[in-house]
Amino acid sequence: MEPQSTYTIIGLMSGTSGDGLDIACCDFFKNETWDFKIIKAETIPFPPNLEQSLKTAHLLNAAELECLDMEFGQWMGQTCSDFCDKYKLNPMAIASHGHTVFHRPEIKLTKQIGNGFSLSESSGFPVINDFRKLDVFLGGQGAPLVPIGDAQLFQEFDFALNLGGIANISMDSNGVRLAFDTCPFNLLLNHFSLKLGKPFDEDGEFAKSGVVIPEILKTLEELPFYQQSGAKSLGRENITEDYLPVLDHIDHSPQDLLATLCEHFANCIAREVLSHTKPTSIHQKLLVTGGGAYNAFFVQRLESKIKSKVNLIIPEKQIIDFKEALVFAFLGLLRLRNENNCLASVTGASRDNCGGTVFGHFKLKGTIEINT
Repeated sequence: MEPQSTYTIIGLMSGTSGDGLDIACCDFFKNETWDFKIIKAETIPFPPNLEQSLKTAHLLNAAELECLDMEFGQWMGQTCSDFCDKYKLNPMAIASHGHTVFHRPEIKLTKQIGNGFSLSESSGFPVINDFRKLDVFLGGQGAPLVPIGDAQLFQEFDFALNLGGIANISMDSNGVRLAFDTCPFNLLLNHFSLKLGKPFDEDGEFAKSGVVIPEILKTLEELPFYQQSGAKSLGRENITEDYLPVLDHIDHSPQDLLATLCEHFANCIAREVLSHTKPTSIHQKLLVTGGGAYNAFFVQRLESKIKSKVNLIIPEKQIIDFKEALVFAFLGLLRLRNENNCLASVTGASRDNCGGTVFGHFKLKGTIEINT
């Protein structure tokens, strides 16, 4: 694809928490650096039956999973079609993260569902998806993918922290982009909020009312994941196998477990931020996005641990909610331009790579046609 003045692409993000689909229609412009504008963005809740199917997708047999893959792609496609009709949008493509079912890069396995053919046919637009598989094949973690967007769209921040189902952080270290998952986040917080009858801990009020449990905090800090160095990532499997056995104690209240988790997460993230601050810099900037940015209690705990060296910045609501969808739109654009959209310095792959599978028919002004 040859350069053109403006690229309009829809980014779709179905997060690990599994509660809805983030849709962001974005314009991208390039002069010396990339710039962007989010034209319209919404979160569309999953229909209850689909939500339940996605949350239990890892338990399905192969045939059932293939059927869900097609069903989810069709639902996303129709949702995008309705979104574009509603706002009179005409994107050149849709870039979809899909919904992660399995993520075991150590055995070269990563599976995101939301079939590209059904998404493209149901929406009427070309689609780019399956961004992780090439990187995993090349020996990488296939995650996180957002850091190239941090590097090119949010250059003014020293650190970028996303608090979704999993917390991950991105930073520049001597001209090299580093990023990795730091700890679980909403996947665990929501698990214990549900025990109190709420889908999430609004403002962190449950955690604020609890008391940190020292012995559980110590056990969490000693889990194997935190002994790893370099590129590392977390998946649902880690939550089930490593974290829940430590936390599912009937003799502790959900409030106390939430307080303990918030303290643990703040410790994990602060440790990474402070270990990567530049010695000559005072008050570097940490951008915080994702649903966890609304957890006032957690934000206060994290800020108390880093404020001597780093300013914690909560951006406008649209960036908090839709930064990942924005960046996936950008990853799709880089794929169409045949530019690397996954960094080996982040994932541990053997080389930088340009991931994503293209579905549909492209014919853009001043470009060649792409048929798949």
